[in-house]
Amino acid sequence: MRTILTALGVLMIAPGLLWAAQGSGLFPYPARSFMVDQGSWIGWGLLMAAAGVVVLWAARRRT
Repeated sequence: MRTILTALGVLMIAPGLLWAAQGSGLFPYPARSFMVDQGSWIGWGLLMAAAGVVVLWAARRRT
């Protein structure tokens, strides 16, 4: 179960940071993406990444 939670946490953090980077315009790829320079995606991305950190924390707490 610990391995599954760790993988899930990483799989939540990576796209969350990507969403935030696209929303802020730091990662404008693909150039015609609906997410580029859209501030709401910064919030959604950071929320997803934070949830991933919580899942990783929970995975580390399991013995």
